[in-house]
Amino acid sequence: MLLIISLVCIPVCLLIGSSLYSERAKQKSLSESLQGMPQYQVEIMRDTWGVPHIFGKTDADTAHGLAYAHAEDDFETIQELLLTIKGKLASVRGKDLAPYDYYVQLFRIWDDVNEKYDALSEDIRSVCEAYADGLNLYASQHPQLLERNVWPVKGKDIVAGFVHKLPLFFGVDNVLKQIYQAKENPKVSQAGLGLQQGIGSNFLAVGPNRSADGATRVAINTHQPWEGPVAWYEAHVVSEEGLNLYGGLFPGSPIVLLGHNQNLAWGHTVNYPDLIDVYKLEINPKNPNEYRFDGQWKSLKIRKVPIEIQIWRNLRWTFHRETLWSEHGPALRNANGVYAIRYAGIGEIGQVEQWYRMGKAKNLEEFKVAMRLHTIPMFNTGYADRKGNLYYVYNALLPLRNEQYNWAGYVPGNSSSTLWTSYLPYDQLPQVENPPSAFLQSCNNNPFQTTTGIGNPNPLKYSPNFGIEDIMTNRALRARELFGNNPSVTRKEFFQYKFDKYYSADSVLAESINRFLEEAKTEDLELTKAIDLIRSWDLQTNIDNRAAALAILTFRPKDRPADFQYDYFLFLKRLKENVDLFKKNFGRIDVPWGKVSRIIRGDIDLPIAGGPDILRAIYSQVINDGRLKGVAGDCFFQIVEWDKQGNLQSWVINQYGSHSWKKTSPHYNDQSPLFAQEKMRPSWFNKEDILKNLERRYSPRQN
Repeated sequence: MLLIISLVCIPVCLLIGSSLYSERAKQKSLSESLQGMPQYQVEIMRDTWGVPHIFGKTDADTAHGLAYAHAEDDFETIQELLLTIKGKLASVRGKDLAPYDYYVQLFRIWDDVNEKYDALSEDIRSVCEAYADGLNLYASQHPQLLERNVWPVKGKDIVAGFVHKLPLFFGVDNVLKQIYQAKENPKVSQAGLGLQQGIGSNFLAVGPNRSADGATRVAINTHQPWEGPVAWYEAHVVSEEGLNLYGGLFPGSPIVLLGHNQNLAWGHTVNYPDLIDVYKLEINPKNPNEYRFDGQWKSLKIRKVPIEIQIWRNLRWTFHRETLWSEHGPALRNANGVYAIRYAGIGEIGQVEQWYRMGKAKNLEEFKVAMRLHTIPMFNTGYADRKGNLYYVYNALLPLRNEQYNWAGYVPGNSSSTLWTSYLPYDQLPQVENPPSAFLQSCNNNPFQTTTGIGNPNPLKYSPNFGIEDIMTNRALRARELFGNNPSVTRKEFFQYKFDKYYSADSVLAESINRFLEEAKTEDLELTKAIDLIRSWDLQTNIDNRAAALAILTFRPKDRPADFQYDYFLFLKRLKENVDLFKKNFGRIDVPWGKVSRIIRGDIDLPIAGGPDILRAIYSQVINDGRLKGVAGDCFFQIVEWDKQGNLQSWVINQYGSHSWKKTSPHYNDQSPLFAQEKMRPSWFNKEDILKNLERRYSPRQN
């Protein structure tokens, strides 16, 4: 996540050690919150991989157990997230994190949550409150771990987490940063994707008519960071109210966000529509706190918000900072004037309810009913079910903008003619349902090429102002090449295609290399050898490949393919740097890819195939010895299958293990060897299988 704005901290109030948040105060506050807590009926069963299978009488019971189990496995991240949601990071982590707290205040997250929380359905409120109770219970049992300004947690905190996080997925933090830095066009950097890092995801599915054995198969394969607030947590939740979900969720989520139940599976991939608009306000020359709107001067709504920062140990300052609000939304002053922003989903707090309804659906029609709540502002959504139905929707809250304006840059904010208030209806979004090819792929690509053959949406129906992307990632190209050219896909082939390690000859990277090789001229012997090595590359990223390392480090796009620009001299410079790097660290330039590309966690240090924008997606950072340490990409993912009789099987893998917090846990990195070998474990979905593979069973209160 990017820093949003640089803040100058002016101390107003000095708080000294007398305000210590003592262990006694923590315990008292939590004890009061636990008084009258419902007697949740829930049991946690940990399998031999440490994965929690949570059985409750009601959905709320299950959410309570999920919170407790997740806190056991990653309490540090959950507590950090809660500090962020409450706008209290700087009070514990210091002044550098004050921008995060300012974001909470600027966007008035808590105004929306406090005003609208009671309007959420009773069942979703009970789920959120039960989840909060589960966190409070764990916290009360571990007072030594608690930070100030967090506890106790309430259901509203859980809902606020969704409101806080989702705008960051489509780059609102980057836009704020550009405004504060007085960029001439602050909208150009909208797709910063601070949480997602532009790394993408895959959803792949084939129906009975494209499977050799008549099965329906789906790969739910998002590409997330391997650690932190948006790293997947694996869980299985079951209640007597019909909930039976196996899938992934983020810290702070009371529900599974993607996965499968008995009847259906769904997954998400990031899409990149234009969801943010920047307005330049016309300020009254006689009053800097007024702006023109529809011929009248309107007052900006101004608050002086307190932000507390830790200086040293228990020494803290509180300073106040101006926040502005306009008809359009939050606003900021900079050297060029005052700019307001409006973003998809502004004022919406129902995202958690939509995901909850999706997971409770039993068939495609019920799933569509949940999707029509239309509260989630982005994410392609792919679907498959036991009856063989395939479905895709370019899910987004697409603002209905005035076509008379150019929305590529900032627009004038002095008229209601630029103030959009509605979105393209859900049923008019680009969609594909049961295409004749019986194949779907969504790999962060042009939604108008979701399937092969007929059945794709018509791009002519959609205004350019929606900003729907037209790119084809390498992963999309390879998926279409592999599945599209095979009319009878076996189970073995489905797995092989998911782990495909090739760049397409039509990919941005391959085309850039070909162009570079046509232009490359040098009298340097080492560079000549390097160019010849790249010329010999077969575009594969298997661990034994001796040309992949030099080629990928020299030519890989740094962000999305759409952001990639060919630059001969940049590539030549990188090539020289990489030749020197490889000679220094490995003594040669033809280093096997697996010697460079690694998965490293605790005592695990293993070679790993795949690479950036590969179906076997691995995104890495260079470490001190010249090697690449995997940090994102393929992570927790699932392959789900219903055979022609409707019998369910599923497989799963995690890049590390079920326990991401304690290094002493046996499940800290126990899945990494399987992950590196491109193997998956069977999901234990039936209680009988769970009991056969049981490590431990307990209830939270008895733990």
